[in-house]
Amino acid sequence: MKSFFKFSIILLVSSAMYGCATSAITGRKYLKLVDSEAINQQSTLAYKEFLNNKNTKVITGTSQATSVKRVGNDLANATMRYLQERGIADNFNFNWEFNLIQNNEVNAWCMPGGKVAIFTGILPITANEAGLATVMGHEIAHAIEEHSVAQASNQMALQLGAQVLGVTSATTNNKGVAVINQLYGIGAPMGLLKFSRNDELAADRAGLIIMAMAGYDPRESVKFWERMAASKSGNQPAEFMSTHPSDARRIAQLEAYIPEAMKYYKKK
Repeated sequence: MKSFFKFSIILLVSSAMYGCATSAITGRKYLKLVDSEAINQQSTLAYKEFLNNKNTKVITGTSQATSVKRVGNDLANATMRYLQERGIADNFNFNWEFNLIQNNEVNAWCMPGGKVAIFTGILPITANEAGLATVMGHEIAHAIEEHSVAQASNQMALQLGAQVLGVTSATTNNKGVAVINQLYGIGAPMGLLKFSRNDELAADRAGLIIMAMAGYDPRESVKFWERMAASKSGNQPAEFMSTHPSDARRIAQLEAYIPEAMKYYKKK
């Protein structure tokens, strides 16, 4: 029994060493046991099912829909330039899509691989394209920083500890895909991962850099979050903020991050 326990520990330690990665913008270390392309492929399936769902209404041809695509493309182009300058663009095989969805929820998300949805319910709070860039930059940052990959890897590490699975087999066969499906709920695209507060703050920091590189003033982010805080009714946070830091902490952190982001800012 002792030898079996020792073997399990060795597997867990070796898997952590084997799968250690560094995020593209903030430089945070994270566990990476899952192939990014596998998650991107699963996300593409989920996104397609979401768009084709009879309850999903994609808005096209309006000024708001045009703004979503314009801002999204600006952010995507700036992000890819950033990655190219650092010689790591080949690690991000993203097929970007930006869609405005008719939904009164105050929400937005970006799945791995660059699949973005903006709900109409958040547009009164974004107020302008800088506010929209704040939201979209934050969500894109989650994907570029590979927060979903880290969570899927953490889930696999837990299964590894429980089942004593080898790293290679876990990441190359159907067991790895099963973990991804479990986390994302293919067929139920709104079952997206909820990130930790540290991930949220990291996405805020990276998101400011992304919006600044795209020519949107990162100082506008504070105004957006002030509007978001004012929009909440009673003590119930909007879905968009359900797992996020407190308003005061978030705004304080944004103000601390802005000087760094301003180094990348060139007015459009």
